[in-house]
Amino acid sequence: MTVRLRTDAGCPVTRHAKHRMDCRRITTTAVDAALAYGREVPTRGAFVYAIGRKEVKLWLELGVDLSDYSGLQVVCSIDDVVLTAYRNKDFRMLRRNYGRGRYNRLRRFSNAN
Repeated sequence: MTVRLRTDAGCPVTRHAKHRMDCRRITTTAVDAALAYGREVPTRGAFVYAIGRKEVKLWLELGVDLSDYSGLQVVCSIDDVVLTAYRNKDFRMLRRNYGRGRYNRLRRFSNAN
């Protein structure tokens, strides 16, 4: 993993992440906002920092306007290197135990009887 770029706050960014951020018109300021104010969710060996409507509402009450960054999700490695960033207002994939495979789905339906 080659890290040469950094966000405004100094967080390292991979070339892949920089390319994706440029294609998706996500600024380094937006990434810094997600890292500072977003919800942190551990997932698949990485951390996702997400700004949803709840974070926007919470931080607006405290004087920080994150409305421009609503739906932003930033994926970081365990070493705090930004791997990618994207916008997605559907936060279901960030729920605990979401998508745990076929076994849990079968077990849920078998308990319904």
